[in-house]
Amino acid sequence: MLHTTRAIALRTFRHGDRTTVLKAYTEAFGARSYMVRTGKRGAVLPAVLQPLARLELVVAENRERDLQLVREARIFQPYLGIAHDPRRAMLLLFAQEVFYRTLHEGAPDPALFRFVLQVLDTIDTGITLGQVPLDLLIGLAGQLGFLPEPPAPGEDRFDLQEGRFFHGPACHAFCMEPADAAAFALLLCNVQPPPRLSAPVRRSLLGHLLLFFRFHVEGFGELRSPEVLHELLQ
Repeated sequence: MLHTTRAIALRTFRHGDRTTVLKAYTEAFGARSYMVRTGKRGAVLPAVLQPLARLELVVAENRERDLQLVREARIFQPYLGIAHDPRRAMLLLFAQEVFYRTLHEGAPDPALFRFVLQVLDTIDTGITLGQVPLDLLIGLAGQLGFLPEPPAPGEDRFDLQEGRFFHGPACHAFCMEPADAAAFALLLCNVQPPPRLSAPVRRSLLGHLLLFFRFHVEGFGELRSPEVLHELLQ
């Protein structure tokens, strides 16, 4: 049976001369792996399947298959600012790494899909970019269900392993010290206007949040893009 769904391309793999495997996060089905014809007339153009392309897919769903089939694929919302701005291009690479390592659930989640689209819109057309990596990780942790509660009075450190604020000396090395914990707490409290963190604080907090994800998302691992992000988002 054929279905039409919006989708975000997460990654592609060559599969012979005429086919490509597309890993995608779809609005209708959650995470999916698709076989796409890309090597002959009438096939999908490889340029359509770029990482984090915002797609509309016509797919044949069969529960007995690990690889579903894409019948048609088109871009439903092209990027406007990525090609002309290296900061936006690097942010897109960062988002692609994060989403590829976290969006694994094979069930639809409309709120999570809307969040991903919102992040991509911000990367493409947003005015202020310096805190986008932090906003992405904090928002995604909330969508995935492991965002901590803001600290209670007196709780001035954050335990990355346990995912909670606490008061007193750190009992191991994986804890935010008070300065970073205070910045994290400000972002969690969603104060308006949003706090503007300095570049050194953003860099330190990004490193902590990526470690936080490694503790709470199986197989998250180390990303390649943060070091370049630090240089571009001064």
